[in-house]
This record gives sequence, C-alpha cells and structure tokens, in this order.
Amino acid sequence: MFENFLINAITSLPGIIIAMVIHEWAHARVAYALGDYTPKLMGRLTLNPAAHVDLVGLLMLFFVHFGWAKPVQINLNNFANPRRADILVSLAGPGANFLTAFVTLMVMVALLKFGFPMSEGMQAVLSTIMIININFGIFNLIPIPPLDGFHVLRNVLPYEIADKLEALERYSFLILIVILMTPIISVIFVPMQRFVLTVFYGIAGIFL
Repeated sequence: MFENFLINAITSLPGIIIAMVIHEWAHARVAYALGDYTPKLMGRLTLNPAAHVDLVGLLMLFFVHFGWAKPVQINLNNFANPRRADILVSLAGPGANFLTAFVTLMVMVALLKFGFPMSEGMQAVLSTIMIININFGIFNLIPIPPLDGFHVLRNVLPYEIADKLEALERYSFLILIVILMTPIISVIFVPMQRFVLTVFYGIAGIFL
C-alpha cells in the first residue's frame, strides 16, 4: 500500500504544483497587463511555486482531491472596464491550465514522433500533468463562488441578478462540499473532461 502511495505521490505532485502555479500566475499576469499593479506588488508575477502554493491547500488537494492555492488579489478600481477585466482575469487561470495540458500532450506526441526514449514513469508523469491541468481548468469554470466561473457569470448577468448571486458567497464552502460529495460533480465533470480530451487528441492526431 505504501509503495502505491509513493508512486502516486511521485506522479501526481508535479502536475498539482504546475497546475496551481500556472493558474494563479495567469490570473496575476492578465490583471497586470490590464492595468492592475496589485499582483506585482504582492509578488505574484512569478512562476516560483512559493509565491502561489498554499501548503494546506496542496496537502488537501493531494490527499482528498479538494484544495486551493493562494488566491491572487486584484483591485477592480484599477481597471478601465472592471467587468470586462474581471472576466478576462477569471478566464486566464483555466485558460492557462488548458494550454498547459495541450502543450504537455504535444510534448508527448513530439517524443513519440521523433523516437525519443520515454520511460513508463516519464509517460505517467506527463499524462498526469495533462489530466490534472484539464481538471483544474474544468473545475474552476463551474459557476459557483468562489470559483472563476462564478466571476464570469456574475459579470455577464444584469446588475440586479448579480447582486442577488453575491449572497451565495457566504455559503460557498458548503456548496462546494455538497457538489464534491454527490454525483453532481460526475455529471458535470466527466463529460467535460472527455470533450476536452477528444478535442486535444483530435488535434494531436494530425501530427502523428
């Protein structure tokens, strides 16, 4: 049992850390590009894991598959168009995860195409990086607080409805627990994961 745990740790940990770091860095980078210097002042414009990884959140994600990174703080008052900026900043994290997953797949495709030796362990690590990043992207697009999908939904709805949705934030942790403990997550997650993988493999197949 310990051997299986150790193998899982070796293959999963790189993917978890990469997914966390690239997700939060993308939030910070887009916010900075749109005019908010808050992420820079807080040291978030870096790919250094120490700036983004929350140790407790990392351990929770590793052991129970539900965790968190250090959230990137932004100041909407610094944007010329706050609603548009909040949408773009929110989408940047999941978008970066999907891009990372696709690049990882293309690395594996390149290694196979050009005959580079790839051990079973290396293939497992790369495959896990791809899957974890896809999962990160999908999960954060679920439109419930405090996930990125909720920020997007809140900003595309009329102000009156958005204000009412804000009340859900106080129940965000409870809502997440309910979703994770019921078949709801499978109904949403599995089809989306299959769809993303189908698209990625379809594109990768062109190069094989």
